Amino acid sequence: MSELLIKERDIVVPGEVLARGMDYIPTSGTYREGEEIMASRVGLVHIDNKIIKLIPLSGKYHPKRNDIIIGEVVDVSINGWRVDTNSAYSAMLSVKDASSEFIARGADLTKYFDIGDRIVTKISNVTSQNLVDLTMRGPGLRKLISGRIIKVSPMKVPRIVGKQGSMVSMIKQMTNTKIIIGQNGVVWLQGEPEAEIIVVNTIRKIESESHLQGLTENIKQYLGTVTDGGAKDSTVEEMPVEGEQK
Repeated sequence: MSELLIKERDIVVPGEVLARGMDYIPTSGTYREGEEIMASRVGLVHIDNKIIKLIPLSGKYHPKRNDIIIGEVVDVSINGWRVDTNSAYSAMLSVKDASSEFIARGADLTKYFDIGDRIVTKISNVTSQNLVDLTMRGPGLRKLISGRIIKVSPMKVPRIVGKQGSMVSMIKQMTNTKIIIGQNGVVWLQGEPEAEIIVVNTIRKIESESHLQGLTENIKQYLGTVTDGGAKDSTVEEMPVEGEQK
């Protein structure tokens, strides 16, 4: 007879037995050893009918094709720009993918992007050798001017974004700020200085409480206590982020 030894949203560690019997199916972050399903990493339990998987609580970002990220230009060459992706792998933005306008051979590329510039960019390709290519051709992809940059755990990005962008949209509205969240764990925000501080504190709160139930309501209540209840109108900039969850 099969037996489930954990419950939804439990935090488990590697080697912990999650279930016994053949009725349950191990997926991401779990494996089967005989009659038992074991955890292969630290994570948050998610049970979907008979399927058991773990949502990682920490980890490094690994570039994936079509990810929207915020990168930092770290080098300029005759062929393009080398960009830090907040991962073990830097990326290349070639001249042909940097702009929809024609860039002449030998042009001063620092007029477009210079060392230290932050850009919202899209990963166009990742090879089997982890060579990463970027593109600036797409809606919302651009150089970021002013604002504040913070870094979060890439594993917490789905919680900060929320289901269908619900969490980040609420933060934008209640603080009247612009926010872009890169899937690589780099966040850009812009607003009044006091509002920026509130947003930073809110994001840190989401990070530390991401494993708790009722997170969206808790954050809404928190924002209500540190703001005047939120601005009625807010200029928002929606960026596509995969892997959203409530």
